[in-house]
Amino acid sequence: MDRDLNVLIADDSEDDALLLIRELRKGGLLCQFERVDDPEAMRRALNLSKWDLVVTDHNMPSFSSADALQLVKLAQPETPVIVVSGTISDDVAVHSMKSGAQDYIMKDNLSRLVPVVERELREVAQRDAHLQAQQKIAYLSHHDTLTNLINREQFKNYLQTALDSAHQTQAQHALLYVDLDQFKIINDACGHQAGDELLKQIGELIKGVIGERDCVSRMGGDEFGVLLTDCNPQEACAMAAKLHKSIEQHRFVWSEQPFMVSACTGIVLIDNSSMDVEEVLSSADMASYAAKDKGQSFIQVYDLNNQDLTLRKEQMRWASKIRRALDENAFVLYKQPIVGLKSDAVHYEFLVRMLDEGELVAPGLFIPAAERFNLMTSIDRWVVDSAFSFVRRCIDKKANFKGVYFINLSGSSLNDETFFESVRECKRRYDIPANQICFEITETTAISNIEATSAFISDIRELGFLFALDDFGVGMSSFAYLKAIPVDVLKIDGGFVRSMLSDPMDLAIVDACNTIAHSAGLKTVAEFVENSEIEDKLRILGVDFAQGYGISKPGPIEDELLEN
Repeated sequence: MDRDLNVLIADDSEDDALLLIRELRKGGLLCQFERVDDPEAMRRALNLSKWDLVVTDHNMPSFSSADALQLVKLAQPETPVIVVSGTISDDVAVHSMKSGAQDYIMKDNLSRLVPVVERELREVAQRDAHLQAQQKIAYLSHHDTLTNLINREQFKNYLQTALDSAHQTQAQHALLYVDLDQFKIINDACGHQAGDELLKQIGELIKGVIGERDCVSRMGGDEFGVLLTDCNPQEACAMAAKLHKSIEQHRFVWSEQPFMVSACTGIVLIDNSSMDVEEVLSSADMASYAAKDKGQSFIQVYDLNNQDLTLRKEQMRWASKIRRALDENAFVLYKQPIVGLKSDAVHYEFLVRMLDEGELVAPGLFIPAAERFNLMTSIDRWVVDSAFSFVRRCIDKKANFKGVYFINLSGSSLNDETFFESVRECKRRYDIPANQICFEITETTAISNIEATSAFISDIRELGFLFALDDFGVGMSSFAYLKAIPVDVLKIDGGFVRSMLSDPMDLAIVDACNTIAHSAGLKTVAEFVENSEIEDKLRILGVDFAQGYGISKPGPIEDELLEN
């Protein structure tokens, strides 16, 4: 201990008290002390000061060691108590220990005093360290370690309390979901230390603006939650605007470089119609996303009648299911035949489906959400890996299939610098013939970023893979791009194919696409071939292959293994 011991002595003899202090000091324990000899004086001393040790005589005219023990346990229960007596029976000593005394010492054997006190001080130090560790663990379980704001789980407890009060007392509250606009730019440009410092500063700023009455939490990443209690819609919007102004006026400086900061905020009103905590958080997150879609510094109040928010809510629900499906390997590969119109050749296109609670989900339901929430590349990786694995299994089973398997890719995968390497790694791992795989992207995706697309296609084809341009013909001005995009196959958009028998213009477009593709040395595939009449007409036009429900509906890939 780096200070003098604070010792309270309960003894009617001043000489005996001095004897005890002398013994402690002789043992190297520096101490300050106060002597009391009646219950009232002891009660007053316990209330006025914190004591490291209490030493009490057993028999005193005004009270006993049992009375002293009771007073200490009421006022300072963690303070060790040692009973010192000239005469004490074994029964009384045992009773004192059971009542809370740490030890008892006979006055004719004070040599035990220092060792006993040192032992008790060590135990107190250990208890204090254990208590501090427990308090720290409790604090960390409720607080964000970076900003020292309450964390998401603790914030949810406050939200639950607000919901309970709204349901029970008709009170109104508001949740603000604040999402920083420039965090990623600063984090990428200056490093994680700069990003962490920005989060700490913004956390303190928000805390200062809202005051002690309301609470703020770091919800994760660069997002903060603010719970405004007893707050109507107008006050919530005013507070959001005030926060935006304060954040925009804040000048973040790192390495002498200043940065402008702003935020978007989603607002959810909490009243007796509000559901549960997760629903409130989901709605706030959705409103925040909607605000971000509009640009920097926007505020969006959640409204059930807002169609954009309703659509986003549905897509967020699907995004959650997609993430779970990726984690649980709950996607399924289907195949659809692509048949030759000039020969007996058969190829297949791989199509992805998702399992949701045992039900098969068509891509039209989950792909829009995957595109909006940047999950398409993860799905593409799963498809490539699963498709290559399937082809490897077919080869291992001596399946005599000489056709080509088509795999769709999204635009986000072409822009992901790591995706090409993942394809290369899959090729190395599964050791399949590259010329049996034809990747395909849509025409609109290719034209939207033609330089990146052309570079990616060139790299893929250098590995021996083929490449197809899907949905071709939607933009007729894109014919000129065929010279710039190095593909092997052109797939004619099904929107023209399905109505080519009834619409002369669609027929002319299909014919033109086929003619130009052949001029460029490409093979052609007509999509959405729904009946034999369309198939016959395509054959007359000289289209190479046909695909659609009129040819064959998609089916599970394992059927291919069984057939072979």
